[in-house]
Amino acid sequence: MSTPKKLFIKTYGCQMNVYDSERMAEALGGQGYVETTSADEADMILLNTCHIREKAAEKTYSELGRLKALKKDKPDLKIGVAGCVAQAEGAEIMRRQPAVDLVVGPQSYHRLPEMEAKTRTGATALDTDFPEEDKFEKLASRPKAKRGPSAFLTVQEGCDKFCAFCVVPYTRGAEVSRPVSRILDEARDLVERGVREITLLGQNVNAYHGAGPDGSDYTLAKLIWDLDRVDGLERIRFTTSHPNDMTDDLIEAHGTCAKLMPYLHLPVQSGSDRILKRMNRSHTADSYLRLIERIRAARPDIVMSGDFIVGFPEETEADFQATLDLVEEVNYGYAYSFKYSTRPGTPAAERAQVDVAEADDRLQRLQALITQQQHAIQNDMVGRTVHVLFEKPGRLAGQMGGKSEYLHAVHVDNANVEIGQIAPVRITSASTNSLAGVLV
Repeated sequence: MSTPKKLFIKTYGCQMNVYDSERMAEALGGQGYVETTSADEADMILLNTCHIREKAAEKTYSELGRLKALKKDKPDLKIGVAGCVAQAEGAEIMRRQPAVDLVVGPQSYHRLPEMEAKTRTGATALDTDFPEEDKFEKLASRPKAKRGPSAFLTVQEGCDKFCAFCVVPYTRGAEVSRPVSRILDEARDLVERGVREITLLGQNVNAYHGAGPDGSDYTLAKLIWDLDRVDGLERIRFTTSHPNDMTDDLIEAHGTCAKLMPYLHLPVQSGSDRILKRMNRSHTADSYLRLIERIRAARPDIVMSGDFIVGFPEETEADFQATLDLVEEVNYGYAYSFKYSTRPGTPAAERAQVDVAEADDRLQRLQALITQQQHAIQNDMVGRTVHVLFEKPGRLAGQMGGKSEYLHAVHVDNANVEIGQIAPVRITSASTNSLAGVLV
């Protein structure tokens, strides 16, 4: 019996990359690979890259420089680059770093087995096409191994919005939605293996428009209602959304679908209409605030999350103050805020840039406000009873941790519960990033 080859995957960026890494590992499993947590003992190393953050390509090349040294002691080691940096840089990666054997874009990872076989002949393999075939259909069925109680499931990829700061339409392509039947099959398979909560993923997930079993065009809300009928699936979430695609039926589902959790990530990016227009966001601050009102009318206890970019080209102090005003009005339970960084090839990269020190100062002020709101919402949970999906043991003996319906991390001492169990917990204290409680 041959010794299994070892695969090490380092994943950067979004939850969709986490899902993609799982599927790439499964695709290479058929070639005899098993995953390892150590790059030093791997026979193949894959960097699954993200192009959203600042200097993403430079960080990838830096990591490849470190990995190159491993080939001196293990000449047969294969090194691959996947994801959005791979899509954007293509053959340039192999030119700049000859130690790389394989470069694959996010739409082509179903071709990894053939690409890996090619590298074993001493050749290199490059595939950054946007193939006509559905990569999900070409992938083998997921292994039947036991899973943790939470899982990601990609339902939509790509984006047609072309925000002025974003490379996603260029690296992930146009919006494509998976057929409903395949999503339901994958969801049932995950549930059979122990999953209780599924997070539906998409670059613009609420623009989902997959083909239904009867040939009709499904909305995300309609898909959620079909998933609601999957026995054993207890919780449904979705991310990331665009305000322009929060349809009436999706808002209604937040108020009527018991399995749809009361948490919504709805990026706005800025509170200034002038900057929103320059970002090509196609919504205003007021339309976003009115949308939040409608969502909270449907589900009053919903916890809101958002994304913000500060220091966008041409942003003034008045524009930034409009962002602070919007944050004050919404009151976010979570938010992700970043200082603008240029992405070559995007419209915003050619515009006048905000002073770095000024952008840093704005980011610190915004994050201080967001942190204040986050802590206040967590403190308000003290004394309340929430329902926790327990996912793993805590750091202390007898302690168990999991997530509430509001996505708060919760830990319980002396917890007589099993992983995958959902149990009521009364919150007794709140710390910076988590809640503590006792079983009810």
